[in-house]
Amino acid sequence: MVTAPVVEVQGLRLRYGARTVLDGIDFRLDRGEVVALLGPNGAGKTTTIEVLEGFRRPDAGAVRVLGESPETAGDAWRARIGVVLQSWRDHARWRVGPLLEQFATLYEPFAASTGRRPHDVTELLDLVGLGGHRGALVRSLSGGQRRRLDVAIGLVGRPELLFLDEPTTGFDPVARHEFHELVHALSDFDDTTVLLTTHDLAEAEKIAGRILILDRGAIVADGSPAELARAVPSASEISWREDGVRQVHSAADPEAFVRELLARTDVSVTELVVRAQTLEETYLAMIDTEDAR
Repeated sequence: MVTAPVVEVQGLRLRYGARTVLDGIDFRLDRGEVVALLGPNGAGKTTTIEVLEGFRRPDAGAVRVLGESPETAGDAWRARIGVVLQSWRDHARWRVGPLLEQFATLYEPFAASTGRRPHDVTELLDLVGLGGHRGALVRSLSGGQRRRLDVAIGLVGRPELLFLDEPTTGFDPVARHEFHELVHALSDFDDTTVLLTTHDLAEAEKIAGRILILDRGAIVADGSPAELARAVPSASEISWREDGVRQVHSAADPEAFVRELLARTDVSVTELVVRAQTLEETYLAMIDTEDAR
């Protein structure tokens, strides 16, 4: 059965005065996908998200989000969307639990139409790693804890589509790993579609099944991290110990090189490691290619 896309964008164009910010981009997001939108500063990432959220009107093109135009959609549509911005207006005087409960009440009137009741606050706090801070004042939280609260606010309505803007800023490595698991759980069990922007390419590689690279207002790449790596000619790095001496070699066809190496009978090969091109290296190669045009 073919299902309608959660997000469908065709020919999206937007200008700020004389400057073209989005130059006819096309893409779609399907239900349950986790997609990372990457690009250098000024590429148009934030503008794209603002159009999808209905906060900015495009100059041309067609945009459908959850089956509706963001420009004209109402409150019931907004109740189906979660947003985690880089920073929220501070709620310093609130305590964590009551603040989330207040946000949850805003979604209750739409539960029947959306088919999704708001998260139980206690369960949600455990989910984002704030289970022991229900009674804490927001102003007493650390930067990383405050960011987890931002994420909880975005999730409390149990959204069908979740926008994450630099979601793990201020997280330590353990909290970042836990958050990655949380995002995968959302897509696996709640069938939530996630679109995130991040400057952490290692994070995008771990968290997203698909990458969109936006540069100079155009999408220059769209695919899984592995697909993008194959799209850019590159060499893998092979390292090993040969009779106890470390060796390093770069090869465009690492499998052929390794087969030939292991077939040799005149040396002892140990500690063999093949390192493929990372998403960061792929990304830089693609941006460099665009800059060279």
